[in-house]
Amino acid sequence: MTRRPLLPLAAIAAAAMMAMAGCVAGEGSAVAPQPTDEPAAAGEWSADRLSLDFATYNPLSLIIRDQGWLEDTLGDDVEVIWTQSLGSNRANEGLRAGELDLGSTAGSAALLARANGSPIRTVAVYTQPEWSALVAPEGSDITEVADLRGKTVAVTFGTDPYFFLLQALEEAGVEPSELSIQNLQHADGAAALANGTVDAWSGLDPMMASAEATGATLIYRNIDFNSYGVLNATEEFAERSPDLLQLVVDAYERARQWAIENPDETAEILAEVGAIDIDIARVVLLERTVIDLDPTPSDVQLDVLTTIGPIQVANGDIASQDAVDAALAELFLPDFARNADPSRFE
Repeated sequence: MTRRPLLPLAAIAAAAMMAMAGCVAGEGSAVAPQPTDEPAAAGEWSADRLSLDFATYNPLSLIIRDQGWLEDTLGDDVEVIWTQSLGSNRANEGLRAGELDLGSTAGSAALLARANGSPIRTVAVYTQPEWSALVAPEGSDITEVADLRGKTVAVTFGTDPYFFLLQALEEAGVEPSELSIQNLQHADGAAALANGTVDAWSGLDPMMASAEATGATLIYRNIDFNSYGVLNATEEFAERSPDLLQLVVDAYERARQWAIENPDETAEILAEVGAIDIDIARVVLLERTVIDLDPTPSDVQLDVLTTIGPIQVANGDIASQDAVDAALAELFLPDFARNADPSRFE
């Protein structure tokens, strides 16, 4: 298929365990939208509009947009509207405002949103990325987390780099109050690090890899402090349009296959959208991102969020552990990923 033109970006982005009979959080809830068994015929879709995001931190979204699978399948019956998310916080804003039917975030950001009243459900896992680390500029005397005391650190609140920073500080015995944390969108944080406005940055790929390529140093890495990349749907959309939701999840699984089969072209798409060097795109995709994984939200992701939840509470981002527990009990809606059929786009 001919690649569709992509818009380069001037500034890029990027608890307690439930033990109910061994069920994943969200299973067995009172009202659970169900995937449809058969694709809709032309003109029989449940809505005439589908709004979803694309993001440089979600390579599968870039492939789906590039290949035009949804547009080709839906034709003139459903308008497909793509909106760029510059960070998990922006995707959550779009979901909460009803501007997005589906948005891509880090798992930690999905938990944050659900626990704070946003009616979203996690329907699929798109990657396991090591997309965040702590970054110092070239020549900095900051070489470990403890060196951040008294320093200024840029980070985007409500995103995985933010919770990565909090976990790193906790592990190192450093209180957040011992440093100045500046809330900057990911691209602005990268720029602030480059121009010396801040001493360090809790970064996000692919911008982080670009900074590293120009001399910045990753002073602390820990893939276990990175939560998975997840696709979220509003509850209203999941209940109203399970046919369209299943179609999107199917497209995500086709994109996963395509990315595994076409790593070079996937890197080219990321480089084009992210306005980054192709070698940097390859580092992000081939060295720091696990794409070949089970897309079904499960205890694997729940374990990570169970660890992050109390940190969100301690930092005041979520009101209570009860709110975390309630969110984890209802966040996952796994049946769409379990029933994913990538062959619909072959």
